[in-house]
Formats: sequence, structure tokens, C-alpha cells
Amino acid sequence: MLTFEEAKARLETAGQSHVLQFWAELCAEERDTILEEISQLQPEELLEHCRAATAAASRHSSADDRLDERMEPVPLEFIGSVRKSDKETLQMWSDEGLLQISRGRVAVLLLAGGQGTRLGVSYPKGMYNVGLPSGKTLYQLQAERIRKVQELAKVKHGCKCTVPWYIMTSEFTLGPTENFFKDNEYFGLCPSNVVMFEQRMIPAVGFDGKIILEKKNKIAMAPDGNGGLYRALVDNKILEDMERRGVEYLHVYCVDNILVKLADPVFIGFCVKKGADCGAKVKIYCYPAEPVGVVCRVDGLYQVIEYSEIQPETSELRGPGGELLFSAGNICNHFFTRGFLKEVAEKFECQLKQHVAIKKVPFVDGEGNLVKPTKPNGIKMEKFVFDVFKFSKKFVAFEVLREEEFSPLKNADGAPLDTPTTARRSLLAQHYRWALAAGASFQDEQDKPIPSKHSMAQNEDPPAICEISPLVSYFGEGLEHFLEQKNLNSPFLLDENEAKNLVLQSPDFTEITLIC
Repeated sequence: MLTFEEAKARLETAGQSHVLQFWAELCAEERDTILEEISQLQPEELLEHCRAATAAASRHSSADDRLDERMEPVPLEFIGSVRKSDKETLQMWSDEGLLQISRGRVAVLLLAGGQGTRLGVSYPKGMYNVGLPSGKTLYQLQAERIRKVQELAKVKHGCKCTVPWYIMTSEFTLGPTENFFKDNEYFGLCPSNVVMFEQRMIPAVGFDGKIILEKKNKIAMAPDGNGGLYRALVDNKILEDMERRGVEYLHVYCVDNILVKLADPVFIGFCVKKGADCGAKVKIYCYPAEPVGVVCRVDGLYQVIEYSEIQPETSELRGPGGELLFSAGNICNHFFTRGFLKEVAEKFECQLKQHVAIKKVPFVDGEGNLVKPTKPNGIKMEKFVFDVFKFSKKFVAFEVLREEEFSPLKNADGAPLDTPTTARRSLLAQHYRWALAAGASFQDEQDKPIPSKHSMAQNEDPPAICEISPLVSYFGEGLEHFLEQKNLNSPFLLDENEAKNLVLQSPDFTEITLIC
């Protein structure tokens, strides 16, 4: 740990000597806390960070750098599609993905540095229970999908395999996440294959270029965005761990999507077959002004443009067939080769764009009093994970259906979109569709038939409640063994035990292989 003199000198070099203004009032423990924080800050980096923050905030408030005229859609030859591909092609991609998984070449990487503040909770989003009949959290659903896809690859290729799960946390989420996994015995996964690591925290800066103190002995810090991944991979030696395990392909995703298909064999297989070093799942825009970033090219380089940065007339442009020209919505669901991640981390991380967030940051004033500002007073800088697309030598996009693969959890109930209610509805509607496709029908508590409905609006609950454990089916496959010609009572929960009971009730159960 630094001495007081060393910390003072470091701060003076960066023009931030005010950070120690309350030193004489601090007890020994409080002094250790502030010295530990300062020890993590390199003076040259800190000086540049504060300078860049104030400069970026100035541009943020005054510049009008429109990209519309330089935008072009992703060329069709670099887009795959679930909707437009035939069954044989989709099966080919799936087979390739399962082959790579069976060889231990695939890992998943979860971006989980954010808290559930907008949900109204103080713990990590992955610990949130949206109210499913099973009571499962996002973390449990994701863990069980990993277990299932490992099992599918094992059955197809006859060898046990592992999909390592890398979880990037922050100062706010690491401890609670570690404890949650331990308390739940890692949801059946081997603990050595769940690798948690922490992204950097960086200081919030005032409009005067000075670091903000949130306490007399604590700097106001924030995670450096999900684009902090690339620095964290180096700082925590994660790339070396991947190499040691033989991982070549990474599926990277955000924690809040309840429908995410971890290590999706179809997506992995498509990207591998195309020889891609970087890929993005996209979903087609529902309407031109939908608040989702668009994947496109700008000056010939791939990137994501936020919906707020596009003029309405650009978002409404149509192609020859009447489809939206810029329709590839970003859902933070990406494919990277390990080689590409290594190249980005070593060569391009310092070139990533710094995005500005003007926030209300609580602070202590010159008298040491805590102030909760009523208007924005601070600058938080962050990088975005998708800003590396422009460094790709072979980028591809893969179009998926929103109702099958994208339902984020961002807001508390009461908001119009992306709430626990909408996430729960999306998953239960998907499982209801799976059950109908497998040949099931439903009845209510009075044993009256519930009319089947194969298509529903986004804000419409399914006619019957049906939840299917990921340990029984990864993406709707194999359910006819359990549900064909079955009349099910709503609500219905198909977990491992219920699946086994249904198998035993089947007249030809000896021919059925149960994977769970």
C-alpha cells in the first residue's frame, strides 16, 4: 500500500490533490481505504482520464456529429438468419456448433457488472426472480442451459465435454455473485469451470475536471462499462486461462436477457462455418423508432449506432422489398474467437471510444457534508463491448426472432417495457408454444379445455401457464417424448422429475433417452 507521501505525490501529478483534503479527520481504517483506492490509480492514466472526461462532456453537450450519410446496412452475404434459412442449413450449423462444443473449444462469457438499481433492488440482476412457477433466477436458468447444451454435445458425439462459464463482475457484484453461486452449489456446474473476475472501476469526474469524493475517504467510482471486458481479460489473465483450457470460440452476452441461448450451437456453427472472427446476433426492428441500437457499417467499418443518434428519416428508410433498410437491432449477444479477443486486448483496447454519461453523483462538499445533487454534476465514462466490431477482419450478423431469443430485464414493473412481467411472459409464452408444437393440449383447474393459440401479441399472456426446465429441453427439442397427445393442467411445470414420470407412463418408455 502507498504511504501518505506517495499518495499525495501521485495525486499532485494528476492535479487531484483535493482527494486527501480530509486526511486529518480520518481514522486509521479510513486512511487505509483511501490509500488503497489511490494505489489503483496510475497518475498518467488518471490525468488523461480526467482530461478526456471533461473534453468528451463538452462535445457531448455541443456536437451534432451525425453519421446518417455515412451509414450502410450489413451486406446480405454476411448475414445468416433463422427465419430465412431452411431446416437442412440450420441443422448443418447446429451440428458444427455441437462438434466444437464436444471438443471443448467453446466457452460462454457473461457481462454481469451492473446492479439491479432500475429494478428497484440492490443486488446483481442475475439473482433476480421474475416470478416463474419454478422460482428460478436468471443465473439458474443460464447455468441449466449450459448443463443441457453440454449434455446435447455429449449425446451426439459420445464424449463428455465442458463449456466454461466466465463471469465478468464489478466491485458491486463480485461478492454477492460469488456467495449466491456457493449457496446454490453452482447450480450443478463444476465450480472450477465457473470463473469470476472483476472489471475495473474508474473515478467519476466533475465538470471542473476534478475527481468526485462520495465520502471523506472514498472516491466516487463506477464500472468502466461492458467494454471494460478487454482490459479485464488482461488484468485477470483470463485469456491465458482460455488458452490453457483449449477454448477457441466465445459466446458473450448480457445478464438480463431471460431468453438467451448460451453457447447456441446454431450461432456458433454459423460463425465457424463462415470463418468469422466476430459476430453479432441481431433481431429485426419492430418499428423504425424502436429504442435498440442498429448494427451497420460506417465508412466501411462495422459498428453499433444508438437509436438516439439516428435521424428519424434515416431509421424509416426502406429497401426494394419494403423492409426497413437499417433493421439489424443489436441485442448484446456476440461471437468472438479467442484470437480476436487477444488482438483487441493487446492492440486496440486503448483505441476504444469513451462514451459519456452525465449523472447525478452524490458527493461531499468542502465542509465534508454529504450532498445529493438535484441536477447532473458528474461525468461517468464507459466503453461498450460492441465497439470492437470495427477491428474485425471477418464480421457476420445472425438474425434471430425476438420472441424466441430477446426479452431483456431492465425496469421495475410499472414501466411499459423490459420488466419482470414482460420477461416472465416472454419465457412462458415460448414454453407454451413448445408444448403445443410437441403435441400437448391444456385444460384449466375445472378440467375444461383451453383453446390453443399458436401466435400471441408481445403484450399478451399465453392462454395456459407452462414452464419447461432447461434441463429437460434446451430450445424445445425432444419434448414430444413427454408431451405428445398429453392433456396438461395449467399451470404446468415440466422439470426433471415430471419428465421422468411422463417417460415411465409412456408405453414405449424403454426406447426414450431422457437427457436431464
